[in-house]
Amino acid sequence: MPMARRHVAGLVAFLFLLLVGHCRGGKTGICYGRNADDLPAPDKVVQLIQKQSIKHVRIYDTNIDVIKAFANTGVELMVGVPNADLLAFAQYQSNVDTWLKNSILPYYPATMITYITVGAEITESPVNVSALVVPAMRNVHTALKKVGLHKKITISSTHSLGILSRSFPPSAGAFNSSYAPFLKPMLEFLLENQAPFMVDLYPYYAYQNSPSNVSLNYALFSTQSQGVIDPNTGLVYTNMFDAQVDSIFFALMALNFKTLKIMITETGWPNKGAAKETGATTDNAQTYNTNLIRHVVNDSGTPAKPGEEIDVYIFSLFNENRKPGIESERNWGLFSPDQSSIYSLDWSGRGNVDIMTGGNLTNSNGTWCVASTNVSETALQNGLNWACGPGNVDCSAIQPSQPCYQPDTLVSHASYAFNSYYQQNGANDVACGFGGAGVRTTKDPSYDTCVYMAAGSKMSTMNSTTPPGRSSSGPSPLARCFTLLLPMLLSVIAAGIL
Repeated sequence: MPMARRHVAGLVAFLFLLLVGHCRGGKTGICYGRNADDLPAPDKVVQLIQKQSIKHVRIYDTNIDVIKAFANTGVELMVGVPNADLLAFAQYQSNVDTWLKNSILPYYPATMITYITVGAEITESPVNVSALVVPAMRNVHTALKKVGLHKKITISSTHSLGILSRSFPPSAGAFNSSYAPFLKPMLEFLLENQAPFMVDLYPYYAYQNSPSNVSLNYALFSTQSQGVIDPNTGLVYTNMFDAQVDSIFFALMALNFKTLKIMITETGWPNKGAAKETGATTDNAQTYNTNLIRHVVNDSGTPAKPGEEIDVYIFSLFNENRKPGIESERNWGLFSPDQSSIYSLDWSGRGNVDIMTGGNLTNSNGTWCVASTNVSETALQNGLNWACGPGNVDCSAIQPSQPCYQPDTLVSHASYAFNSYYQQNGANDVACGFGGAGVRTTKDPSYDTCVYMAAGSKMSTMNSTTPPGRSSSGPSPLARCFTLLLPMLLSVIAAGIL
């Protein structure tokens, strides 16, 4: 093969690998907490996890029995260094070397350990260990490097949303300045080692602590949720989870760490609570986690980073009877200790049942959604951008020379996009919200050759393989990724041929 052709082939292979790496999609895992005295043996737990086809698990220590149980299962394991061990890990490299030799190396790679979390929510710890976490992380990195595993096992540390001094609106997200002494060195470590910023997010607490300001529908990803507009960016948020993720993103961006990937290492919803915890129910837990998985599988991203995959670990596998605090603290599990299911969860994220109503998602006959003429052009433009972006609407019909391009007005283009999103997402009030920019009508807005989607049309029919929020004819995350990278591939090939 001529040198030029070999060069082109190499570039093509590189771009293909780049494409595959970018198209893997978000992953969903489970947190396997063990703060209980009635849980099944680790080997039984692993069987339960495999039965659910769960491929990613987080544990909070390096318990040998647990690590051994995951050997040869294909499950990727995130293990933890507890806060109580940070002093020993930070003081002496020999302590970390010994820990690695005894707790990791004998079981790796049969047990696929992919992450080590050094410390957990250190800003919430009753004992101030923040000064220890970065030295401990560096010592763990050094130990891994000695045995050639520093590029195979990723090191990070988990945080609560309390690490922010402000989280609303999302664009004003900012880290608490009192954490600067350890935070900046940690972020530099993560960036240098291509590790994610790990955070535990709980919309449940936002709702429970302030139900007058945070609606249950908004916290649960419900289609009944009214959108919340960030006044600084105009971005529309339809759920609390996205708003919390973006508040972290904007806080990172403010410190010039906008390229760090964000990983959600805990989120979930309690299945039971005390009398005053009215939101802690089995139905709400099922709704939140089902919608969360759909959100991840769909690669919806967030309003600030649409289409970007995000990895999420659901808390928790079991109810844990030894956890202190109010009733809900002990009832976050998907399963009871006897391994019976508290509620069912579709880990594929591709079911089409609305958990809130138990019915199939269908369109209502005889209504359309159009743009309001009583709102600002900015509101219309924001709604149009969202519908044609994160909303996954096919907006090709309103492009130049296409059937719905004329009249070339913002109201007309927004109307077409709003209606397409409306029909694809249940044809209800919420799906026509757009921050007040959309209004429902019983008059068919179609004209000339521009046909507006209607109830029962092929494009608006959802099936069991189409996640809610995406048209059955719309591109999948993989297809979108190929669309983005294919021009790069073709240009390289063309350059090589020429």
